[in-house]
Amino acid sequence: MPLLGGWTRTPARASAESSETTESKEIPRFLQELFEDRAQLLLDPNAAHIQDHYLRDNRYSRHALSHELERTEYIQAWAKERRVKFVNAESSIRIVRLKVEGETAKVSLVQSLKLGYEYLDKYPGHHDFGIGTRHAIKLHKHNNIWYLEREWYLDPLEENPQTIQKCDLDFPPRNTPLLQPKDKPRYNRQQAVEYANKYAGLAWGAGNQHRYNRKYLDYNSQGGDCTNFSSQAIGDKEGGRLRMRGGWHYYDRSGGSAAWVRTDSFRGFLVHSGYGTVVAHGDFARIVKFANELQQDESQLYKLQAGDLIAYQIKGDIDHFSIITGFDQSGYPLVNSHTADRFQVPFDLGWDKYTKYQVIHIRD
Repeated sequence: MPLLGGWTRTPARASAESSETTESKEIPRFLQELFEDRAQLLLDPNAAHIQDHYLRDNRYSRHALSHELERTEYIQAWAKERRVKFVNAESSIRIVRLKVEGETAKVSLVQSLKLGYEYLDKYPGHHDFGIGTRHAIKLHKHNNIWYLEREWYLDPLEENPQTIQKCDLDFPPRNTPLLQPKDKPRYNRQQAVEYANKYAGLAWGAGNQHRYNRKYLDYNSQGGDCTNFSSQAIGDKEGGRLRMRGGWHYYDRSGGSAAWVRTDSFRGFLVHSGYGTVVAHGDFARIVKFANELQQDESQLYKLQAGDLIAYQIKGDIDHFSIITGFDQSGYPLVNSHTADRFQVPFDLGWDKYTKYQVIHIRD
């Protein structure tokens, strides 16, 4: 079964060992190589990096290959628009389940991906961020070589490179430390940020051994865990310590209320309860303009801080929530979230020009 392209990788060959022992070595080695090569593809968009891991004569395998090439095209296009260059990509995987039946293997694994970028013409230094994903993979062995036959994962970088929001303005650099009232605040935003960094799950950079807080249910299989995570960050005693009230609750046995786990309900609660206020609403260019307007009046800088939230609106509905956990060297807001897991990721990476952002300032 011929492959795409013109270079040949060194296969993991069968040996005289038992097939079970051989496969237990071959498959992890193949998967490690596959994901490392896909990480390098993000830096150097040359299909030769990965194409020999896929089956040319299998439409599912071709689709999986096309997906990786398209996500690379997107991330390179995003970098060009934001005037940055990706300089580092590192992959780490952990196999959760592996079942081999003859020439077929089914694998469940998780990946932690580290990406780093630097600005092309100013702002020295570089910023590293992390993404975590869960993968279901089917492999096929042909002529003693393993290939990827089929794959599914929720990809936070799956976006059309032609629909990236353009903007002539830059975010202004932020030299102001986290602003917190001297008196004991209602909202502890520093702890909220620390919580978000600790429990950012599979994303590179996250703490807690890349595990969610086990006090809470995981809603990834029920439509997404992003709102549950944002609620935790601002409301848990280890986090922002906002008091549960007005329909915004988490119950140990039954889970979160609608306002705790559902995007639109959560946004409504924040605004109507007085815990939060929408300080900016619009596309990417509008958010950049808002940040520049704040820079003109330092007394207004408190309106955009680490510990504030961003709601992502698509076609009038809130689709996602993230928490601002910092700013890169240029002043670009960085966010953490679940579904998919993100650690200090530029807030618009993985979204398009049709996305509207609501910056929700949490009142101290």
